[in-house]
Amino acid sequence: MRKTTSKFVCLLGLGLFLTSASAMADGYGPAGCGLGSMIFEPDSGFTQVFAATTNGTSGNQTFGITSGTSNCAGGETKAASAKAFVQTNRATLAKDIARGNGETIVSLTQLAGCQNPAAVGATLQKNFRTIFPNASVSDVAVSESVVVVLKSEQSLSCGGLS
Repeated sequence: MRKTTSKFVCLLGLGLFLTSASAMADGYGPAGCGLGSMIFEPDSGFTQVFAATTNGTSGNQTFGITSGTSNCAGGETKAASAKAFVQTNRATLAKDIARGNGETIVSLTQLAGCQNPAAVGATLQKNFRTIFPNASVSDVAVSESVVVVLKSEQSLSCGGLS
């Protein structure tokens, strides 16, 4: 049993070593992106355990990956980030779009690379029936519609959408 444990530890160490080089190229260490990567340096060695613990206990890494925040703004495009955000926050976003303003519209504006949350809110409100044609429309269809609306309105300056 002792041999198996030491083999496992060696393989784990080798795996961390091999992944750490590519992770550091992304601006974070083997613990990945998230709050832990912002607190602890990527090349800080053993303290990456604390970075991973911080990410795991606070639950911020999943949100960071989805929203592109907390040092998790990897290769994902702004359109993909906006779509993921819409899918994750559909119910709240629907209410804010109906009103034409709200926190989810401000966040969506930032993720999509738009300039003016008030203009984004007004445009989405004007296109509410296009975005939500019926109650059974899928989250994916809603997110696609939101991105199409944002892309099509030149005055919004959503240059980050591709």
